Amino acid sequence: MRAEDEQAFREFVTSQMASLRKLAYMTCGDWYAAEDAVANALVKLYPRWRKLDRPDLYVKTMVYRAAIDETRRPWRRERSAGDAMPDLALRDPAEAADERLRLRAALDAVPARQRAAVVLRHYLGLSLEDTAGVLNCTVGTAKSQVSRGLAKLRESLAAERINLTGKPTEEWTNAAA
Repeated sequence: MRAEDEQAFREFVTSQMASLRKLAYMTCGDWYAAEDAVANALVKLYPRWRKLDRPDLYVKTMVYRAAIDETRRPWRRERSAGDAMPDLALRDPAEAADERLRLRAALDAVPARQRAAVVLRHYLGLSLEDTAGVLNCTVGTAKSQVSRGLAKLRESLAAERINLTGKPTEEWTNAAA
């Protein structure tokens, strides 16, 4: 690879790394698997770098698929003895961490493809066309995946009596009074 292409690749990776890690984490739910997925995708992207018109969409597609593949690996299914212990959810005095944990748990309830569509569309801010490109589907399918994912997310949050603003729902407030 020529020096200017290599420099462009490095700048691209530097500018996109945070976004790619977030996409991978939101897809698979594990920071270690997300790191592996991003690394594997970037290794595959490097030899193709000069041939791509839109490397940002291409690499997001690769990261999405790699994150799904990482969760399917047999050794990822092995659990340590510590995983058998139940996690106790404690309230955070700042409530910011609690809100992130509740949102993460609600996102885990959304199927992987719908979760990826919601993350691409609303968290990363991609257009419907770009989201459809990353998911390798039509714009209509991407639109329905986003819509169904948001509905499932709202349903999961409502089950906890928490709406998307983080405030208790009216029903919960009235029951507490």
